[in-house]
Amino acid sequence: MSTSHRPLEGVTVVEFCQVAAGPFCGMLLADYGAAVIKIEPPEGDTLRQWPPIKNGDSENFASLNRSKRSIALDLKNPGDLELARQLALRADVLVENNRAGAMERLGLGWSWFKERKPELIYCSISAYGQDGPRAGEGGFDLTMQAAAGVMSVTGEPGGAPVKCGVPIADFTAGLYAAFSISAALARLRAGGDGAHGCHIDVPMFATTLAVGALQTSEYFGTDRNPRPLGSAHPRNAPYQAFRCADGWFAIAAGNNRLWQSVCQVAGTTELLEDQRFQSTSLRAANQSALKVLLEAVFSGAGVTEWVSRFAAAGVPSAPINGFAEALADPQSRHLELVQPLTLPAGTQTRTVGCPVRIDGQVFPVDARPPALNEHGAALRAQYSPQEA
Repeated sequence: MSTSHRPLEGVTVVEFCQVAAGPFCGMLLADYGAAVIKIEPPEGDTLRQWPPIKNGDSENFASLNRSKRSIALDLKNPGDLELARQLALRADVLVENNRAGAMERLGLGWSWFKERKPELIYCSISAYGQDGPRAGEGGFDLTMQAAAGVMSVTGEPGGAPVKCGVPIADFTAGLYAAFSISAALARLRAGGDGAHGCHIDVPMFATTLAVGALQTSEYFGTDRNPRPLGSAHPRNAPYQAFRCADGWFAIAAGNNRLWQSVCQVAGTTELLEDQRFQSTSLRAANQSALKVLLEAVFSGAGVTEWVSRFAAAGVPSAPINGFAEALADPQSRHLELVQPLTLPAGTQTRTVGCPVRIDGQVFPVDARPPALNEHGAALRAQYSPQEA
């Protein structure tokens, strides 16, 4: 699918973001066709210094900043501040992920733009939101996972607190921001009385809590905090990782039909008559005992054998892949997830491209991440205040 046929073609986004949540939002918009101008401080986005570094270029930075243009601006310099305003005034969307109030203090807040360009869609991503008792606090993925409850249900029972290995608080906020921006653009394009810009407030604390919907509903229904269960599930069993002869694999058999299939494949049909396992809720309540019984059988064969048997029976199962194995999966190849990528210095690498297809078409990664200030001269010539 060419850029000219992507849904956000013709949309210009100005990004005042660093590290993960905001840059991820900007990259999603770019994947869908938006022209994204990344405004960086003179020293660059902090993520440019994160390893692995190849020929001076960060692979971490590249993974979140493809298909953008970069200009370095010192926003405390009046000339650069005015240029930043001109860039935003001629854009459709502004995205920023600074501490609440930082953009206002710089003279780049929503209050300045809404009077001058009321159709601008202005999106702020922050730790706790733009107002409220904790609005002034900063935050990173770790502290958001801690504050929003994720770490209380991650890890083994009785173990130390564990964060999710993937920065879900950062990327959840970026996804909510990109979705909200797209919704606001749809309203604007529809015209009519509701066709106006807006200020979108994306608190990472709130979006992380929001994707814990099953856990918050468990609390609302029981008045008890959900607890960590390792890979197990509070309401389904067998639904966790099991040890076998040469490693671990996961089974998700969350209903009676799948439970019957598990017993048939494992040769444990006698468990179908066991009163402890007669329903999903009973199996969940007695899953520790069930795990011991099943692992005694699973010890007789290896991961590949068990996953193959369960797949043939229609029981969802999978090996515990590393990322190398997940990226090499035949389905990853079929979906064309791994795309070639050139780093600014010319190093050839790979990245995971846009995972979504539209009308069966993949969005190719057709533009590399920018070098710091790579497009500064061109953008200054195009957007300088005297030419605006």
